[in-house]
Amino acid sequence: MKFMVINGPNLNMVGIREPSVYGKKTYGELLKMIREEAARQNDEVTLLQSNHEGDLVDWIQRAYFDGYDGIVINPGGYTHTSVAIADAVKAIAPLPVVEVHISDVEKREEFRKISYLRPYCLATFAGYGFDGYLMAMRRIREHSGA
Repeated sequence: MKFMVINGPNLNMVGIREPSVYGKKTYGELLKMIREEAARQNDEVTLLQSNHEGDLVDWIQRAYFDGYDGIVINPGGYTHTSVAIADAVKAIAPLPVVEVHISDVEKREEFRKISYLRPYCLATFAGYGFDGYLMAMRRIREHSGA
């Protein structure tokens, strides 16, 4: 399978930013874990991170046009604000997209409970730490029958 893993704003600061919320493992450790899982499953994976909303929209569209089998996305703060990202996810259906959050957004501030893209995603994994990314990849594989 060919996955695109997209991380939004401030995800590159994991391990530095609010370790009581996001843990002490670094962004580099997250990427290593995803690469290792992809190698174990004989998957291809493209790992991307940006603090800019338009980059995320461009990558979502690119996944569709470049024949990816699924997208794992942690849109960070854009989860709660971006109609543009939600529209991009909606536009590429039926390409499966799984939303991931390292922290349990349901147990945080009220505004974090709102996800504009969740209605257009195959699933959401929140509060599982880095493992949520692997769970998302597994869910896409199951959905695709792989």
